[in-house]
Amino acid sequence: MVPLLHHGLLLLTLSSLCGHCLSVSMEKLANNKLCADLECSYTISVARAIGDFTAPDCRFINIKRGQMIYVYSKLLPEEGAGVFWSGSVYSDRYVDQMGLIGYFPSNLVTEMQVFKEGTLKIPTTKMDFKCE
Repeated sequence: MVPLLHHGLLLLTLSSLCGHCLSVSMEKLANNKLCADLECSYTISVARAIGDFTAPDCRFINIKRGQMIYVYSKLLPEEGAGVFWSGSVYSDRYVDQMGLIGYFPSNLVTEMQVFKEGTLKIPTTKMDFKCE
């Protein structure tokens, strides 16, 4: 009976740690970002995709030409790095992607309406590039 209790406690402990094992830290795309507020929760702008983009990993979102994208932050690129923005797709056609927030190349979108300029320079953290 005692060995069963020890195995049960071990399984309980391992299962509680499992949530931490499922997320993966990915390489940072930039050290700083521009946001409209400190939490980067306000929409900076709405953009329309002018080309398709297939996400290479879980940090990114897929975008299709013509989709509307809500932009929440703009990464400040390091020298020689690409320029990526963070946002969420809005589309009646691709509803499975609605609500997912991720990065996409800024050169594949045109800003249609700016709600609030992203003027707050905020350091990025590992959480900004974490995959679950």
